[in-house]
Amino acid sequence: MIRFLPISYLKWQYRYITGKPLNLAAPSTYTEKLQILRHFVFPRDPLVIRGSDRVAVREILKEKGLKSYLIPTYGVYDRFEDIPWQRLPKQFVIKCSHASGFNRIILDKKSVNYGQLKNQFRRWLKTDYGLKTLERHYSPIPRKIIIEKYLGVATSLPIEYKIHVFHGQAKYLYVVTGRGADIRYTHLLANWTPFPGAQFNGWKSADYPIIEPPQFQAMLQLAEKLATPYPFVRVDLYNIEGKIYFSELTFTPAKGTLKLEDEAIDKLMGGWLTLDEEIIP
Repeated sequence: MIRFLPISYLKWQYRYITGKPLNLAAPSTYTEKLQILRHFVFPRDPLVIRGSDRVAVREILKEKGLKSYLIPTYGVYDRFEDIPWQRLPKQFVIKCSHASGFNRIILDKKSVNYGQLKNQFRRWLKTDYGLKTLERHYSPIPRKIIIEKYLGVATSLPIEYKIHVFHGQAKYLYVVTGRGADIRYTHLLANWTPFPGAQFNGWKSADYPIIEPPQFQAMLQLAEKLATPYPFVRVDLYNIEGKIYFSELTFTPAKGTLKLEDEAIDKLMGGWLTLDEEIIP
């Protein structure tokens, strides 16, 4: 349990990770402005709360006529005990609706320790993730379990494309490769050119060229369509041989506590995000 006042903890956490003081009174960088959104805006925005809900966000896509981009599901459940385990396929992804990272990728159902998995999801369902991380837009989300089709292959997880959209315009992305083995984050501008200096928190880029996937322009258009109501959101997508799948919306990447390789890039990205003056404390 956090023993600091939220603002005090926010400032301590930001300085601890980035090495810089957090200027809430006159934010100018991307990471500072994310802290404003994280603490003062997103927890009060019902559209953000709904978009953060791994179950409810699927309804958003359906309402926008984007159902074809949804990953097929095997069910949504209130309790782990309600899951018809025997009817599930060999491979699937099981996740909680109310958090980031509360998930397990099951590559072989027979090799899973069912008891351990059940206990893990019981703990996760009891956890107020928004309180734990001070990303309070997660707190009101109904706590459910959703089971999705696994999109990868037996030997590797699918590549993920994380598109950052500012005021409805896709500006840059990072491509996540080597998940589950040697994970790499390769940063690119939306025109698929390198974005040097945007790497953060000590991660590394891929040491081989990342090829632009088929239908990449359609991916940008999808991201922008989903981002329309928000000042900022990261839209996470998959592209499986040209077939685009929606993963999730992320409003506070890494809680906004990102230590970028080049501070000038933090400033540049801060210029992409305009905050209303009345929300700045």
